[in-house]
Amino acid sequence: MTLCDFDLISFKADNSTVWIDHISQNIAAEKIFATATILNGEQIGAKLIVYPDNTTFGDLGDTEMNARVTTDALALIAAERSETRAYGDIQVFIESYSPAPRLLIVGGVHTAIPMTHFGKLLGFHVTVVDGRGRFATRERFPHADELIVEWPDDVIPRLTIDSMTYVVILTHDPKFDIPTLKALSTTKPRYIGAMGSRETRRQHMDELRAQGVPDEFLKTVYGPVGLDLGGRSPEEMALAIIAQIIAVRYGRSGGHLKLG
Repeated sequence: MTLCDFDLISFKADNSTVWIDHISQNIAAEKIFATATILNGEQIGAKLIVYPDNTTFGDLGDTEMNARVTTDALALIAAERSETRAYGDIQVFIESYSPAPRLLIVGGVHTAIPMTHFGKLLGFHVTVVDGRGRFATRERFPHADELIVEWPDDVIPRLTIDSMTYVVILTHDPKFDIPTLKALSTTKPRYIGAMGSRETRRQHMDELRAQGVPDEFLKTVYGPVGLDLGGRSPEEMALAIIAQIIAVRYGRSGGHLKLG
């Protein structure tokens, strides 16, 4: 083995350490990202990390390849999937990484109790926010990961709200709904649902427009919230909402699965 061989092994080991450290830091920071690794050819082992804001770290050895892989990686990040993709004769494994999805429940009302339980069963990190201490208690929400007794519009700027965040506003009270939605209008969660009748939602949306909240954001809000299951009890309503969240997460309509 020549001195050059030793240098090459040392370089690969050092480079591998850099990648492991970078990926480990991303996971520890609960970042959303994807790694792309070339599986064959002259650039075998070359890696690229892609983030949702279209920034990257690393190089696959070809500018056009970087661009094509970045586009595919962004789509896989959004779909929470990993795949091997072919680019001519080159095979690239693209692996997406996401933290546990976050469920932010605004309003410690009766429907929030079973919804917290459903969220935990489905692997969500569940946070309940309510400015009223008598509602946001451990006795009512033993399954919640976090209980925050503050007004939601004060809390939202401090929280991580991104494409792995699902927000449900259960208060259907303008004192909560309007400031909460206004605070959320500068964020980009995967889902926002707001409890209340069509007329209540219409009134709240008109008020938010008057306060300068753009229609582009308001059109993303699901309200009345939940799939149309006909549920009446808090448990049934919570099930309808969590079912809608799952449908949105995986890009489905939430319709019936049947033949004919």
